[in-house]
Amino acid sequence: MLNSARLLVLLEISRTGTIVAAAQALHLSPSAISHQLARLEQELGVALVERQPQSLRLTAAGVRLAEHAQAVADLMAVAQDELRAHSEGEAGVLRLGFFASSGLELLPRALSGFAAVRPQVELELILGQPHELVPDLEAGRLDVAVVFEHPLDPWCRQAAVDVEMFFDEPQLVVLPLRHRLGRHETVRLAALEGESWIGTHGGHTGEPVLERACAAEGFRPRVRCRSDHYQVTINLARAGMGIALVPALGLGDTAGVHVCRLDHPRLHRRIGVATRSTNRNPLLRIFLAELRSAAEEIRSLLEVQWS
Repeated sequence: MLNSARLLVLLEISRTGTIVAAAQALHLSPSAISHQLARLEQELGVALVERQPQSLRLTAAGVRLAEHAQAVADLMAVAQDELRAHSEGEAGVLRLGFFASSGLELLPRALSGFAAVRPQVELELILGQPHELVPDLEAGRLDVAVVFEHPLDPWCRQAAVDVEMFFDEPQLVVLPLRHRLGRHETVRLAALEGESWIGTHGGHTGEPVLERACAAEGFRPRVRCRSDHYQVTINLARAGMGIALVPALGLGDTAGVHVCRLDHPRLHRRIGVATRSTNRNPLLRIFLAELRSAAEEIRSLLEVQWS
């Protein structure tokens, strides 16, 4: 296999025409240049230069090899520039998992600043529930995952994954405008016994949080319909099909419905991010800074709106 350093020696000889000039350009001694050139000719079994008293002239084989050496030098320069951009967070790939309602406000805030100044970065966005995303994070198929966790339905954390929580997001009750509790700012879960609900399908355990919370209050909710798409849920509540438990990040368009706080100590979601401590992707640190800033903005907004 050809030695790239020797190819660069030949390339510099072709540019300068002398051993001494090539040595100066490469910051080597003339004897080192002569040795590298002799080794290259020996390895290839062909003369690459014609030696003259004051200069060197490349043979036809030497000219052709110098052309290849230029191509190698150009490719190495491109690789070096790309790797520098990767190391400085100007290029590369960031594989990001997120849950649906984080994509309404939290994630766009983080990504807008991140992507605006890094047009060369390739972003791979994967939508999923935390229990679906975390195994991909552990296996290295994701760099980072925006996650949530219910106090009533915690997921098993693995040693390979670090989780940083940002804020608690309230669970809210969405009611039709003419509902009997429509004028209340806060309701207790027990006051909603006997109502028709628009529920969700549940997390990794298969038992929705609503059912768990109601069971602790001594009743089972009457679920008319299930959907994990919160705007569908809100639209059905607007149509009078029932009431729903919706996290604050999933509210979206609430025209035509009433939204109130739920007085319950464990009905909220903890919003955060999961990463691998062994991940050395330079883009990860930069994105996490943007995500923390966006999370602080969202936390402040939620406090103002739902405190």
